[in-house]
Amino acid sequence: GVTTTVSNKHHHFGGRTLARAQALQLLFQAEATDRPVYEVLEGDYALSQGPLDPFGEMLARGADDMRHELDAVISATSSNWSVSRMPSVDRNLLRLALYEMLEVDEVAIAVTIDESVELAKSFGSDESPKFINGVLGRVASKMDKGEDVLTEAKRLEAERAAEQDAEDEPDDADGEAADAGDAADEGLGEE
Repeated sequence: GVTTTVSNKHHHFGGRTLARAQALQLLFQAEATDRPVYEVLEGDYALSQGPLDPFGEMLARGADDMRHELDAVISATSSNWSVSRMPSVDRNLLRLALYEMLEVDEVAIAVTIDESVELAKSFGSDESPKFINGVLGRVASKMDKGEDVLTEAKRLEAERAAEQDAEDEPDDADGEAADAGDAADEGLGEE
């Protein structure tokens, strides 16, 4: 792990909190310019406070590579919101937090949730902290019960797609799943 002091009072954020804030900014810029994170990192990118922390870079790249799967988890968990209609900050904060909860074992889930709620207070709207806390809390309780949230979300997504297809055109029920898989594979060959 990367150790950085959190005691630096001059900065709003320090250590991993700063790294997460940087990762959020990278995801935000990638989405705004419709590019993968690795392309944003190859060009000019803006951070409110640099240099880029390796932990932040790892989170941004990881969450971006798994964006399709993470969005499926968000959809499965926030029943009344479609991912595309969420505010950009909320959507990208959830992607980052879920990536960390699912893939970064050295950080406790409770810590990830607390940190994400703090970032929501700094970057999001008045509703963001409560919303982020609610979605992440529901995912955490599923994980506590030993549920495989990624597999479960994929299954739900496939069911929804099948229902959608049944409404649209009865003949063709398997068109969408193939596209979804391809989208998830983009952006893995950059190293």
